[in-house]
Amino acid sequence: MTDPQLPPELQALIAESVDDVAGAPKGTATHERPRSEQLSRYLCRLVWSHDTGALADLRRPEALTEPRLIAANFAEEEEQRLAYEKVAFLFARFHAGRSRALSGSGSTGRALRRIGSPSGRGPNDPGATRLLDRLVASHELPLRHLQHAIERARACDVTPPSWARLADDLTKWRSPGGSVAYDWARDFYTPVFPSKRND
Repeated sequence: MTDPQLPPELQALIAESVDDVAGAPKGTATHERPRSEQLSRYLCRLVWSHDTGALADLRRPEALTEPRLIAANFAEEEEQRLAYEKVAFLFARFHAGRSRALSGSGSTGRALRRIGSPSGRGPNDPGATRLLDRLVASHELPLRHLQHAIERARACDVTPPSWARLADDLTKWRSPGGSVAYDWARDFYTPVFPSKRND
């Protein structure tokens, strides 16, 4: 979990955060839980504990702050650090001024399906459709468009994407044969029907 080149104090803080977030006794391994979920729990803990200073630090995307480095250290690989930092930034933007943490649900495509106005949401909202088009057309990480999507979800007061899923998706964005963009589009355009019960 920790990088041996980090100061021991930061390593201890990361280990403590993971143990606290996972609800495990101090010093217990929490490797059973995916790193992306550990990140999500760490971020939610900042809201639950009303750590407004750390959340404010995360909203400053270029600042090298302790919360940003902790978020990045949840990544298993060096090339995943940027994705984890950006998820932390987006989480903090969404939760600005909120007292209740939302761990989110589904993919970014599913979250975009929830945004819009009373006259239409998702595919029935031209703004949501344009935003999805920009996201899935991007070959590089679509960070600017993702920020816009999260701001729209916040403005519409709808559930954001799962922060853990978003971290996983962004780490796979450039993978050869990756299907993240396709999955987001499918989730955006495919309605969810209630399951039928035979009563």
